[in-house]
Amino acid sequence: MPELPDITVYLDSLAAKVKGRPLVQVRLASPFVLRTFDPPLSSVQGLVVEELLRVGKRLALRLGKATGEDGLWLVIHLMIAGRLKWVAAGAKVPGKVGLAAFDFEGGTAILTEASSKKRASIKLLKGETALHAEDRGGVEPLEIDLAAFRAALVKESHTLKRTLTDPRLFSGIGNAYSDEILHRAQLSPAALSTKLTDEASERLFAATREVLIDFTARLKKEADENKGWPEKVTAFREDFAVHGKYKQPCPACGTAVQRIAYADDTETNYCPRCQTGGKLLSDRGLARLLKSDWPKTIEELEERMPQRAPKA
Repeated sequence: MPELPDITVYLDSLAAKVKGRPLVQVRLASPFVLRTFDPPLSSVQGLVVEELLRVGKRLALRLGKATGEDGLWLVIHLMIAGRLKWVAAGAKVPGKVGLAAFDFEGGTAILTEASSKKRASIKLLKGETALHAEDRGGVEPLEIDLAAFRAALVKESHTLKRTLTDPRLFSGIGNAYSDEILHRAQLSPAALSTKLTDEASERLFAATREVLIDFTARLKKEADENKGWPEKVTAFREDFAVHGKYKQPCPACGTAVQRIAYADDTETNYCPRCQTGGKLLSDRGLARLLKSDWPKTIEELEERMPQRAPKA
């Protein structure tokens, strides 16, 4: 799922192309992507894009000069597999993955979703109250100080992985960047948010800022090199340290990255040496299958791995 860095760069790239320009029309390739009916989508035709905002993991475009409760907001939620592409004006919407096209005089933004589970959505909302209802309430991690960060951490007692990805607590952080943040902070994803020392929470605060700022800059650079549009928005970046790197060496210590897989197709990736003191976190599915054979430490895991024959 595109997260804070990805959405930020999408917005910056889109703003450079459409802010101050009229939306000619919206073409729907799938009627199910539109989740609202009042106001009608046709009412946006010809309205100028006045403002662009990120609301959690959503892109919001204010259309027309009206603000307050009279303003119209076009809200796009990419969900897991949704992506935006900038193409020539009036280009055809791709058959299998295309959901909608937003036509401007200078080009077209096409919404695609490479998944059989169509979760991406478009909403047309009237007024700022309706827009604010889309906000889950989490604090903006790059706009708060350490005290506010700690307050959000201890608001509820959950694992750090769950806490960072809860949109009611932190805005814009998802599965991928939470793994990277926890690895940089050298903290276990299973540690409880309410049990952190002051030093650990300060380390986590710094890592959160560093990772989000760092990858936003990297994505921005890539977009600039690609005619001002991000083409490589993915949850499995080659320059990630641990996310999506199961069994690959940790860049910090060389230990094989481990993962915990969940029923909803998400996963937690971590380095057992850098983050959990050499302990392996239990993957529930494998633990039930292996029972007492589940290795508890890196050493046990390495002992069970097949040994490679020495080269002649």
